[in-house]
Amino acid sequence: MSAAATPPVPHVPVRIFPDSEAASVQVARELATFIRERAAQGRSAVLGLATGSSPTRVYEELVRLHRQEGLSFRNVISFNLDEYYPMAPDSLQSYVRFMHEYLFDHVDIAPGNIHIPDGTIAADQVADFGRHYEEQIRAAGGIDWQLLGIGRTGHIGFNEPGSGPASRTRLITLDHITRTDAASDFYGEENVPRRAITMGVGTILEARHVVLLAWGEGKAAVVKRLVEGEPTDSVPATYLQHHPAVQVVLDEAAAAELSPRKTPWLAGEPCNWQQPALVRKAVTWLARELEKPILKLTDEDYNENGLSDLLANSGEAYTINIRVFNELQHTITGWPGGKPNADDTYRPERATPFPKRVLIFSPHPDDDVISMGGTLLRLVEQGHEVHVAYQTSGNIAVFDEDVIRFAEFVADYDELFRFDEQPAENLYQRVADFLRNKQPGQVDSEEVQQIKGLIRRGEAKSALRYAGLDPDTRAHFQDLPFYETGRVRKKPLGEEDIRLTMALLEQLQPHQIFAAGDLSDPHGTHRVCLAAIMQAVQRLRAEGCAWLSDCRVWLYRGAWQEWDIDQIEMAVPLSPQELTRKRRAIFKHQSQKDRPLFPGADQREFWQRAEARNRTTARLYDQLGLPEYEGIEAFVEWITD
Repeated sequence: MSAAATPPVPHVPVRIFPDSEAASVQVARELATFIRERAAQGRSAVLGLATGSSPTRVYEELVRLHRQEGLSFRNVISFNLDEYYPMAPDSLQSYVRFMHEYLFDHVDIAPGNIHIPDGTIAADQVADFGRHYEEQIRAAGGIDWQLLGIGRTGHIGFNEPGSGPASRTRLITLDHITRTDAASDFYGEENVPRRAITMGVGTILEARHVVLLAWGEGKAAVVKRLVEGEPTDSVPATYLQHHPAVQVVLDEAAAAELSPRKTPWLAGEPCNWQQPALVRKAVTWLARELEKPILKLTDEDYNENGLSDLLANSGEAYTINIRVFNELQHTITGWPGGKPNADDTYRPERATPFPKRVLIFSPHPDDDVISMGGTLLRLVEQGHEVHVAYQTSGNIAVFDEDVIRFAEFVADYDELFRFDEQPAENLYQRVADFLRNKQPGQVDSEEVQQIKGLIRRGEAKSALRYAGLDPDTRAHFQDLPFYETGRVRKKPLGEEDIRLTMALLEQLQPHQIFAAGDLSDPHGTHRVCLAAIMQAVQRLRAEGCAWLSDCRVWLYRGAWQEWDIDQIEMAVPLSPQELTRKRRAIFKHQSQKDRPLFPGADQREFWQRAEARNRTTARLYDQLGLPEYEGIEAFVEWITD
């Protein structure tokens, strides 16, 4: 084996589930079993609890178990990990409010058994509060069961890089990355508190049992460091490697960078080389590792880099190279809707029917053009009947000053415009008064939310017109109810969301569906929107809808992350002119231009991200020895059976 082929050693036990739903339900059931066992023994169950997006489904399942299966929390004593500082308990972003909304208000836990760091105490009292918090934990007998998430900096609780294994409950300054990740909850990074009170790493390590949850591609890199890296205060979560009873619970996406998943041939895992997808993954990895085109890989390259078993199983390098090269070549198509009157044996899309009825689902009002704008333009030009369903209003992502600008415009044309049968100047005054007195993080009034939604809707229509589509007949604004909270934190996917999606599918009966598979979206909207589509399709299939047998579902990415090259099943090349046209379509979304309200970790504008990812994908194809293009948009097929 070469140095590159040295198997990494996992340092903590890992459990991987197909998705976060299955993982969360299982963790909740295990926690419920522990609570019941302690109750049967007449003992308290002392729980350390986390906030953030990772544990929410666990809490929802615990509430269900309480309501439907009699799980009691009367013997539970809870200690939360952290709280922003300063922070009023009734603030929208308060972890006190979070815990009550997701768990405490729905179960029978005694109020006196709830402990959460106090974000209202004076700064000179925080040190004493930290010592008292530690004393309360000890007085309760110590934490039995600690639930954790993990931040991109590797923090557990709010123990940022630099936090040592002996650290205790204290006030800490938040890392810039942590504040950036929290910006959406606070409607802008400038509103995020710079400090927080957190249990220390040492406090966490004293828990008898620790379960850390991580979901999505965005956590994959830091999970790899936790599981396979060495303990270091630059990634405080790595100190969990010293804990005798820790489990890391992941979904497939968060586990993607772990060696048994990414390079199983280096991790000592048994490999089934009869699986074409695994062979393709290995060969593209080898070519990229050695910076060689696929067709130039040699027997020695395979043998010296941990792939001798593949060579022994599949024959000489040349045979393997040709097979994988052809598979990649067959993903490339300039006809994303299928080429009529052509042999489609080796094309990713079938030639018939032509033209196709195409339905593009866009979670936000700009995801269609950001992630697959070039493909959308080409589908229209090639004569397909293209429809776009905008699943949410996107209203929270509009700056307040844009609302003022549009309200002023309406007021200037008062004799032509009315709002609820009131003069438009009254609209302007109401909006201006509300926004003038609006507090950081405050939910917009219904009137302001509606205006922001109309701004996003108008931009989406403009982009469709630019693409050659009539928005009156080809745009479908679903405004799914789960999103319409006026807050970054959304409701869970509901029956009405699925029913609306089913109704649109039944109405259009498309031959092709495009949906966002970009699950790294830090706000979770993409994940919920995709779940709505998948559940709708599965229900319709169970009901025997015949049109689904002639429908293919393609998943796109691009706004937050791109598909790995070994995953791509359809690659649509873009010329320089097409990439420019795609950029112009994105520019129609003016409220998201220059500086999006919620940029996430990537501070570039969305058009810059999209172009960079399109060019990177094209460059990878070129480096592997395939044709060179200006850009490529990539898709993976979702098999609905």
